[in-house]
Amino acid sequence: MVTAVPTTDAGAQPGSAPPTKRSLELVMLAFAAIVVTTALVLVELNQPQGVTRSVLYDGAAYLALFGAAHVAVRRFAPYADPLILPCVALLNGLGLVMIHRLDLADAASAASVGDRVPAGNLPHQIAWTTFGLALFVGVLALVRDHRMLARYGYTCGLVGLAALALPGLLPSAVSEVNGAKIWLRLGGLTIQPGEFAKILIMIFVAAFLVTKRDLFTTAGRKVLGMELPRARDLAPLLAAWGISLGVLVLEKDLGTSLMFFGIVLVLIYVATERAAWMVIGLIFFLGGATVSDMIFKHVQQRVTAWIDPFSDYDGAGYQMAQSLFGLGTGGVFGTGLGAGRPDLVPEAHTDFITAAIGEELGFVGLAAVLLTYLLVVMRGMRTALTVRDTFGKLLAAGLAFAIGLEVFIVVGGVTKLIPLTGLTAPFLAYGGSSLLANYILVALLLRISHAARSPAASSPPRKPVAPLAEARTEMVQRP
Repeated sequence: MVTAVPTTDAGAQPGSAPPTKRSLELVMLAFAAIVVTTALVLVELNQPQGVTRSVLYDGAAYLALFGAAHVAVRRFAPYADPLILPCVALLNGLGLVMIHRLDLADAASAASVGDRVPAGNLPHQIAWTTFGLALFVGVLALVRDHRMLARYGYTCGLVGLAALALPGLLPSAVSEVNGAKIWLRLGGLTIQPGEFAKILIMIFVAAFLVTKRDLFTTAGRKVLGMELPRARDLAPLLAAWGISLGVLVLEKDLGTSLMFFGIVLVLIYVATERAAWMVIGLIFFLGGATVSDMIFKHVQQRVTAWIDPFSDYDGAGYQMAQSLFGLGTGGVFGTGLGAGRPDLVPEAHTDFITAAIGEELGFVGLAAVLLTYLLVVMRGMRTALTVRDTFGKLLAAGLAFAIGLEVFIVVGGVTKLIPLTGLTAPFLAYGGSSLLANYILVALLLRISHAARSPAASSPPRKPVAPLAEARTEMVQRP
């Protein structure tokens, strides 16, 4: 009898566990800390006050924070992907660099006119990074098996939809900022519930698709070579479409609406592998976009500023025009850290931080940042391919796609590829809600990658069976 012998990784002895590559992760985190500290020094070298000791303290604190995160990954998810956390750390660090650079510009501008120098946003962002990494460690410690989340899928969906809709139902005095009703003001704290709702909704959609997969794979009529789903099976996609339009109406938030519908559509496609769902979803999207442009004034203003920002240069088009000027000034290699004028773009530390990077680091620097995002997305998709359970595959694909879609929406708006939506670049832009939610997202992705890369539990050895020639013979009497 021929038995199959399980293969092992190259360099690993039979029966031994594959390498965790945590040391590689630590080396890359140290490299990210060197890059971030060097960037902070370059920013201050181009400023009148010169280099201060706080730069070294910030660099050491940065390394300590992510060192603690590395220890947590080594303890709770030792087989997790070794590239995701260093890439996220580098993006977060570059965001801190640009926020510090904009703080210096604001301080110089205030001093030039005799105003009080503002405190700056960097201390707040460092505090949010600390809280985000604490949440990251907490999720890794509490969620020991990602499959347990599927048990609470419907609860997550209900809570996520409630969090998504709550700001739109509350008075504008406690929920509206810059025309969008997506915030909750709790005393001196401002929270954006939609950032957390997207994770809860992804868990719900992944769990729902696992249990109702037959609903989406049942074929209907065949049109133009595609097997379209039955009309009664379109209800979940129609519900997602209706909720997206509801968010657009109640909260005037184009970005969250697009994110929600895009994530649901892609998860359905991943679950069914049928292009018909993508075609139907794109038709729904185009129909909703056309109706929104015809009915909603705030959508019309965004589209007008997108088509020709210079037609209303002193009004709605000013932010986009300044962003294009900054990107043009940066050119291929940029003006250099601390040597540009990214502060001329309104909200450069939030919505337009990628424009600030494009001005001072140029096309090359911005492309490097986008490649770092791409690496995170690719490793997340690789996790979705290699994890063994269907729920993990769908959830990992949704988490990775959410990062990629958000980056596309943000950079597309800044570069005038698509209308502005108000979303912020993950890990780069200033903001507590986005940072906290995205660190939860990364923790879940690492948890799934740990399950995908960990060695399969070996089955107990089978008792050897004697050859037929040596088998004992027993006499059996007929009854």
